[in-house]
Amino acid sequence: MIYPDDTEILNLILRSSDQNKGYRLLVGKYKEKLYWHVRRMVIDHEDADDILQNTFLKVFKNLNSFQQQSTLYTWLYRIATNECLNFITNKKNKRHETLDTSAVFYMRSSDDIDDVKVLNRLAEAINLLPDKQKLVFNLRYYDEMSYQDMAIVTETSVGALKASYHHAVKKIEEHLKSEI
Repeated sequence: MIYPDDTEILNLILRSSDQNKGYRLLVGKYKEKLYWHVRRMVIDHEDADDILQNTFLKVFKNLNSFQQQSTLYTWLYRIATNECLNFITNKKNKRHETLDTSAVFYMRSSDDIDDVKVLNRLAEAINLLPDKQKLVFNLRYYDEMSYQDMAIVTETSVGALKASYHHAVKKIEEHLKSEI
């Protein structure tokens, strides 16, 4: 499906007669991207679903206060990112342990065993990163987000983001090399 641009979606939401249609378009347009962003941060499907639901609830509740100083895309990512970081912090506080590093990817055929091993080792390396580096790496590598948009989402300078990404890549490379 081809979705209308964000301005049109916002206009539909702000018109009470088209509000439901606008919300459906907003969710349809961003649900998958936000889900995978969240899933890469928290790993577990059920946790990602809960966080995504909370994200959209916050978006719907606060959409009238959206001042359009950033794009809708970056505003949504900022809310999803904050929800992820809050979840991770709460999980660490409750259990006093780090996130599970045994992420499993979904390629199951015997022909893909080497690919699965590489993907699992990459996921393991990413999950060993500090939360901020993990976030920056995921936004840049998987979501292909520009540093400028990342700066808006994370409220961090472009220079600091580039440094975080560089350090994350080096740590991932070291982890992958250490197991060869």
